[in-house]
Amino acid sequence: MPGDLNHYGSLFGGRMLAWVDEAAWIAATAEFPHCQLVTIAMDKVEFRQGVGDGTILKINCSLAKKGTTSLTYQVVVSDAKNSANIPVFQTHVTFVSVNDNGEKRAI
Repeated sequence: MPGDLNHYGSLFGGRMLAWVDEAAWIAATAEFPHCQLVTIAMDKVEFRQGVGDGTILKINCSLAKKGTTSLTYQVVVSDAKNSANIPVFQTHVTFVSVNDNGEKRAI
């Protein structure tokens, strides 16, 4: 949407990061509904191609690693209309399970 674009007509990188974080959190919460999860890390941030106005993005999240107190999801963002399905962006997002006081707790 126009409000998501920078002055060059491409998607703001920060907006993409927010969507990726939110999508990964939704996936993690769906799989582990008993946990309070907070983001602690996002690995390599590299935008592989610009995203213009009207592009429909597909965000795919899958569990990559489960630890005692943390979960890591692989997130792949692609252009839904591009049949080659070349990622626009990909990363790993790590969450930690916390209690009401913000202290780590087992998953």
